[in-house]
Amino acid sequence: MNVVVDQDKCVGAGQCVLAASDIFDQREEDGIVVLLDPSPSADKRPAVREAALLCPAAAIRLRESE
Repeated sequence: MNVVVDQDKCVGAGQCVLAASDIFDQREEDGIVVLLDPSPSADKRPAVREAALLCPAAAIRLRESE
């Protein structure tokens, strides 16, 4: 899995951090998403998928490995 975030689309809701805090964080000044791990391990992937689904701005894109 490869994770990509679009900081321009992010609205700072923080749902990604609540779902997968090992993968996502937020900037202190404005709450915009910060990607901590663009290639999460298999055990983290369900939480990352949930984070992408919960994102109200659709700012998280996932590319599944084959």
